[in-house]
Amino acid sequence: MKTIKLGICGLGTVGSGTVNVLAASGEAINRRAGATLEITHIGARRDNALCNTAGIKVSRDIFDVVDDPEIDILIELIGGTTVAKELVERAIKAGKHVVTANKALIAEFGTELFALASEHGVALRYEAAVAGGIPIIKALREGLAGNEINWLAGIINGTTNFILSEMGTAKRAFEDVLAEAQALGYAEADPTFDVEGIDAAHKLVILAAIAFGIPLNINGVYTEGVTRITPADLSFAEELGYRIKHLGIAKLTDAGVNLRVHPTLIPEEQLLSRVNGVENAVLIDGSAVGPTLYCGAGAGAAPTASAVVADIVDIARELAADQLPQIPALGVDADSITEIDSVPMAQVVTPWYLRLNVQDKPGVMSKVSSILSERGISIEALIQKPPTKGQQSVSLVVLTNPAEQAQLLGAVAEIEALETTLSDVMRIRVETLKG
Repeated sequence: MKTIKLGICGLGTVGSGTVNVLAASGEAINRRAGATLEITHIGARRDNALCNTAGIKVSRDIFDVVDDPEIDILIELIGGTTVAKELVERAIKAGKHVVTANKALIAEFGTELFALASEHGVALRYEAAVAGGIPIIKALREGLAGNEINWLAGIINGTTNFILSEMGTAKRAFEDVLAEAQALGYAEADPTFDVEGIDAAHKLVILAAIAFGIPLNINGVYTEGVTRITPADLSFAEELGYRIKHLGIAKLTDAGVNLRVHPTLIPEEQLLSRVNGVENAVLIDGSAVGPTLYCGAGAGAAPTASAVVADIVDIARELAADQLPQIPALGVDADSITEIDSVPMAQVVTPWYLRLNVQDKPGVMSKVSSILSERGISIEALIQKPPTKGQQSVSLVVLTNPAEQAQLLGAVAEIEALETTLSDVMRIRVETLKG
């Protein structure tokens, strides 16, 4: 069999996992690739005791790997978008195929990198960039190629899913669970990218580009984090028959495409609502197949390395057959990618969950109902808790029927202006996710 030489840049969690997966299952992987895959050069600032690099050349300068003339496939696992972009560009221009797990790089610079790869006749694969070990890119780009995709919705950040799951089951505050997530290695010391939805937005951009044949556009995503969610919200949601998940949602409508990341109430009977902990899941609605759910480990050394190695195998098959890359990076040729109008968030229509902290006085509910009614918003369900001993305020929870965001926010502003409203109104969108 032909020998294909691999160069890995970055020896952190995913890099060490890739080394270990190739070592543990090398014979089976080579059989599937139709070639012998051999790691011959690693670029890393430091060694990693979690993997064995004996017999492999290790350089402290990652660019030594890309400049190595023997390397056939460069595997970029350093993260970030500055050095990583330079590394990938240099590899492509040198005629090397590239595999990356870098969602930010693809979401922000994928268009130009894919064009550069096409110009130089090499492949740029990125399965591991979204949902870790779940083969969601291949499923969406190839497995569902016979479908027009209507919408997709996914739990695509394990950190926020762990936080919401733990807050719901243990009734713990956000700050406490975040600290535990950091101690367990699920969240970074600076968790902003996770808890504010930026990481999920990068992934959603990639999924939407494949699903709808649209350009990668990170600026077109509405992003909202989970920092305001409380255990009380999770409990009220369950009382109403829902669970709260932090979702990335992409929908194609007659008015255009809508991309958004935010906390969402979804019905408890939905399988997606039962995905807990650090797992990821993506629900896709196709014109022919209907809704299909893809669920599994969204991060971690071995699961993410599984996706990296799958990309390596795909490229190796093409190299072994002396073929140029056969599958377009986003599932369609660059000339077929079409700009579609974005639907402004103000025009997005969903039901809403509202939690109010109000004075325990007669007529409060009547005023709230009147404000909603005057704006054409009807109430689907209501929870009103009695005040605890010694307190003069109560929690009032309203589930509305579908309402345009602009319409809803106008009503909320009026409700917050009432002297009986004691704090900002918590508002969370609701999605039924029916096919």
